[in-house]
Amino acid sequence: MKLKTLEMSFKSTKEFKENILCTRGFFATKFNEYVQLHNHNTDKFVYGYPTIQYKVVGKRPLILGINEGIDVLKEIFDDFDSVRLGETEYEIIQRSMTIKNQEFGLSDKIYFYEFLTPWLPLNQENHEKFMQLKTLEEQKEMLRRILTGNLLSMSKGLGYTVPDRIKCDLDVRVTNSEYKDVNFLSFYGGFMANFCIPDYMGIGKSTAMGRGTVRKIRVYRDN
Repeated sequence: MKLKTLEMSFKSTKEFKENILCTRGFFATKFNEYVQLHNHNTDKFVYGYPTIQYKVVGKRPLILGINEGIDVLKEIFDDFDSVRLGETEYEIIQRSMTIKNQEFGLSDKIYFYEFLTPWLPLNQENHEKFMQLKTLEEQKEMLRRILTGNLLSMSKGLGYTVPDRIKCDLDVRVTNSEYKDVNFLSFYGGFMANFCIPDYMGIGKSTAMGRGTVRKIRVYRDN
């Protein structure tokens, strides 16, 4: 299917140094009326694949809008002249907005992706299961199943029904990431799949805050 995305980026008089959570906090507070910016409705968290995701690409903030998230970003595009992150005020001197209509979903091609930010596939329950596995191949097989589940979950959240089996493999290395003040195993590296994902979309946990951001590195036709 075709998926519409919007990439919003901006530049300041000085280099952004605060982490991405500060960027999300600024927009969520300034434009609180838009649920997509913070995924909370009153005091309840809104579950589902986030249609606005906060990234840092090439040391510059990038906010990705998907589907209804696009309309929100269009609304706020001209409504801020500076961004306050922590104790620092950043004057905005340049901003850009790029709208794309891109392929998404199962494909007869094999796409190779890299993780630009750590992928968080494990929750507390499957973290214990992962650590109890005795071989690297068992761990890799578990990660393959989780990756497939991530793609299916993302598809469901975007209203796309996967018509056939997802085939994937991965090559990742383990690291550690903090999520909601808890340290989790996370992974860098990449994966391949017969599935097309637009650049800068996230998979796994905490995608709204930039985790699991992917970018295509090459593509082959599946013969």
